[in-house]
Amino acid sequence: MNSKKIFSSIKSYAIITLGLIIYTTAWTVFIIPNGLVGGGITGISAIIQYCTGFPVSYSYFLLNAVLLLIALKVLGYGFGVKTIFAMVVTTILLKVMPALIQPEFIEEIALRNGRLVCAIIGGGLSGFGVSLTFGQGGSSGGTDIIALMINKYRAISPGKIILYIDIFIIASSLITPGDGTWASRIATVIYGYVTAGVFSVTMDIVTSGSKQSVQIFIFSKKHVQIADRISSQMHRGVTVLDGQGWYTKEQSRILMVITRKTDTNSILNLIKEEDPQAFISVGSVMGVYGKGFEQIKK
Repeated sequence: MNSKKIFSSIKSYAIITLGLIIYTTAWTVFIIPNGLVGGGITGISAIIQYCTGFPVSYSYFLLNAVLLLIALKVLGYGFGVKTIFAMVVTTILLKVMPALIQPEFIEEIALRNGRLVCAIIGGGLSGFGVSLTFGQGGSSGGTDIIALMINKYRAISPGKIILYIDIFIIASSLITPGDGTWASRIATVIYGYVTAGVFSVTMDIVTSGSKQSVQIFIFSKKHVQIADRISSQMHRGVTVLDGQGWYTKEQSRILMVITRKTDTNSILNLIKEEDPQAFISVGSVMGVYGKGFEQIKK
């Protein structure tokens, strides 16, 4: 592995780590201290802790391990390596963060501002943190893994998939054992939906924007190697077009790839590894219809 690949790999893992720090900070400072219920595996783990006292970090790791075994086959082992890394880092952060952050800080910045403000800030920070992780081809685990698996084959944004799952998870907190009154439980569910909604919107803005698919044109002398890797590693179709440079009058081959916007960074990194001099054009498309994308409605 050359120095450029090593630097690219280090940079990717550094961004994933930063995203996870932001994500766990949102839970440690704003969500858990207020007794709020968010979505995802972390939300399930929080409910377990509220009911039994079993630490969030332990249940988070155990539940994610099961989902990861399924995701390895669907999303590939490259994804699995980064997700295992993210799971371990998140588990450690959920364990050490409460000890590192002073209770006085949490009281001043979160508890005094009310549960609604904390629900909004917690949802926004956690959504932003997960988006950074997604952008590097990783995941914090749990429902993020489910979202990426569905998004790989269906034209549904990751944020919306996670939102639908979170609706069920948060609602389940209404019937879990606890000392609170029904009024307080209903309030917790409402605040939980606020957190999940802000999380979903933030994630869609950062990860996907308003366009879910992109069209990539690749001009490279190493088009064979690039096409093979996109096909085998990214599991995306590649179309080879014949072209001619008008200035040089040389014949060339152009690769065209239509893919999800969430795959863009991974494909660009792949191209850069094969040919740093490749000329690439990336454009958003209004709609893509066919296998693996949207279906035309009659």
